[in-house]
Amino acid sequence: MEDKHRAEKVVQIIKEYKSLPNKDLIYALDFLKEDFDRTKDNIINLTKHLDKLENSYNLILKEYQNRTVTK
Repeated sequence: MEDKHRAEKVVQIIKEYKSLPNKDLIYALDFLKEDFDRTKDNIINLTKHLDKLENSYNLILKEYQNRTVTK
């Protein structure tokens, strides 16, 4: 089942969790855990990327400022 369909199923489970069997709750828990882990990994990777961008920007900016300083 593709992620969009799985997500839609989980949304329904969340809406009706009180009346659904445990197997549906486990299905939702598994999906939410996978989504959480994937989101956390993406945030970590984006944070690393952002740090590298900032370092590169600062490096280039410093060189530019050194070249354009009036003497």
